[in-house]
Amino acid sequence: MFIKIKKNCGIFMEHNGLEKQHWVPVTSNFLINLDHVAEVSFYTIKEKRTRYDLENHQFDVQPHTRVLHLHMAYTYSTMKENIKGNKGSLVERSYYKLYFLPEEMGQYDELRSKIEEHVLNL
Repeated sequence: MFIKIKKNCGIFMEHNGLEKQHWVPVTSNFLINLDHVAEVSFYTIKEKRTRYDLENHQFDVQPHTRVLHLHMAYTYSTMKENIKGNKGSLVERSYYKLYFLPEEMGQYDELRSKIEEHVLNL
């Protein structure tokens, strides 16, 4: 199953292809294949956080911003051979964090309900 993320709906995205604490607005529609997602988390930010855009302009993420965190399967990972100068390897899985601002128009609830339709609660 695919989920469609719509552009210009008050949604911002962070992923491990960006520098730490940077996020970008979703400016084009895109699809995510849920068959390639290993873990999904839903949570709400409780306190103000600082993030940066691509030009390093600082702005605050407001409380009550909702987050959909998608951790991809191991087939979507990279292998780091050196960790802080030491030999060894680290597998870093790809992830996507979608931030839904408090004034966002219901896409978070729609996505969450569709994902939860495929969850078996025991």
